[in-house]
Amino acid sequence: MPNRASDDLFNLIHSLQKAEKRNFKLYITRNSANEDLKIVHLFDALDKMKDYDEALLLKKVPSIKKQQLPNSKAHLYRQLLASLRLLSNDENIDIQLHESLDYARILYNKGLYIQSLRILERLKETAKAYNQDSFLIQIISLEKKIEVLHITRSMEGRAEQLTHEAEEINEKRRIITHLSNLALQLYSWYIKNGHARNEQDETDVKDFFRYRINRALRVAAKHLVPGVETTLPEGTPAAELARMGVSAEALARMGFYEALYLFQSYMWFGFIRQDFIQYYRYVQKWVDLFHHNPQMIQVETGHYIKGLHNLLNAHFDLRNFRGFQEVLDRFETFAASDTVQKSHNNRVQTFIYLTTARINQHFMVGTFREGLALVPFIEEKLEEYNGYIDRHRVLVFYYKIASLYFGSGDHEKAIDYLHKIIHWKVDLRNDLQCYARLLHLMAHYELGNYDLMEYLVRSVYRYMAKMQNLTVIEEQMFAFLRQHFHHSPRKVHEAFRALLEQMKRYEKSRFETRAFAYLDIISWLESKVRQVPMADVVREKYEASKHRPGKRAAGLVRREA
Repeated sequence: MPNRASDDLFNLIHSLQKAEKRNFKLYITRNSANEDLKIVHLFDALDKMKDYDEALLLKKVPSIKKQQLPNSKAHLYRQLLASLRLLSNDENIDIQLHESLDYARILYNKGLYIQSLRILERLKETAKAYNQDSFLIQIISLEKKIEVLHITRSMEGRAEQLTHEAEEINEKRRIITHLSNLALQLYSWYIKNGHARNEQDETDVKDFFRYRINRALRVAAKHLVPGVETTLPEGTPAAELARMGVSAEALARMGFYEALYLFQSYMWFGFIRQDFIQYYRYVQKWVDLFHHNPQMIQVETGHYIKGLHNLLNAHFDLRNFRGFQEVLDRFETFAASDTVQKSHNNRVQTFIYLTTARINQHFMVGTFREGLALVPFIEEKLEEYNGYIDRHRVLVFYYKIASLYFGSGDHEKAIDYLHKIIHWKVDLRNDLQCYARLLHLMAHYELGNYDLMEYLVRSVYRYMAKMQNLTVIEEQMFAFLRQHFHHSPRKVHEAFRALLEQMKRYEKSRFETRAFAYLDIISWLESKVRQVPMADVVREKYEASKHRPGKRAAGLVRREA
């Protein structure tokens, strides 16, 4: 969760845009008594404060006594939400559905149940069009209540119809619950642990995934083809369901949310295991799902933004430069749309993901120094959005900034940002903490801080061993740094060349991919052997491979999901 300040009202006010603040004052002036106008003064005082300070607030609003402040703040909070609801009514389908459902209940309570049924019938079509199953459950429940308690003279077969609709929507919700739980649990596994580190991690993730995905797909298969009771084999969802007698046409009937969480689950499964082809395949399906259901972009904007972000990551991973640029252009255009700009949350998310993509583009082409131009903007936005960006994202930005400085040759600044990660006691991303320490060690080596090297090598080695995070690549890096930092330039150059040859043998090993993903050790070693800047090496690789989008090269730093 984001690291929010302690006062909810203060946070809400500081998330408002100018139009929303103006609308609130118009709303409160029209709808409140003179006594209620005190809360406008309270609003203005809070709006002008940089940090929440209750003592200062009471001085700024003398008309409100200390014992009155909690009630005044609660009243202001409710009024703000009421004004925002009116302003957002035309933009959010869920708010519109809530309002219409309230109208149907009001009419029913007035005894006008036929009018209530008419609203519910129209409301049901809207809910179906936007895949709002939770509202369908409420709508059908109210329809059943009216039919049971009143003689409506509705069409013949109404009871059977409502029974069938209720059973169908409950089955859909079961599938969605299984799949959304799995997608969330896999994402949580990645946030905590990063990528699978060894065969045991791989086995654990596979067992975890297969048990849950099989259970969810068995439910889906029985829903689409009654009577199916088959154990699911490995393969894609389409292939699995086809073997169970579910046709492509039946699979196409799977609802939007079932498909969304199915694709997300398979995407995370591939991503954690570093099967980047599977990762790309299923995130592309995720984004395509929105393009086939464009009305859902407005409803599930956050999922669409996250899909574009992961699609950019997949192109980055596979070094598909053309695909990366196409998706980045589409994302830039979407970020400027009203759908994004009218939502504070969407603006924050697009800042995170677009900025990540822009940095990754500099990593791909070796323009580290040019990428440093983004740092003041990132720092400004991290300050502006403080309280709305979770710690995991902040740590990722610090690591990426440190990597830009390292790649550009400014190792002291790289160390400054790495210290922010190393000294931030947060139980997130063990892999990021480990590689921050390794990059920190490499930066000190570059600076010639040999008096620190022996202590740092031991310290980092102990830390990574304790986290069970050592790979063959890291073992060899530690051995090299421990043995050669005090040798003559000629011997060190020979050692660099030997280490480079060793590293290249592991470049295609899937469990070693993680080390190359966080640190472009190959390019760093090549720069040492050739005695040229690391940025030049990466740029040359880009020029040589940009016309071969299917060829994957090592990157300086992992793109973040």
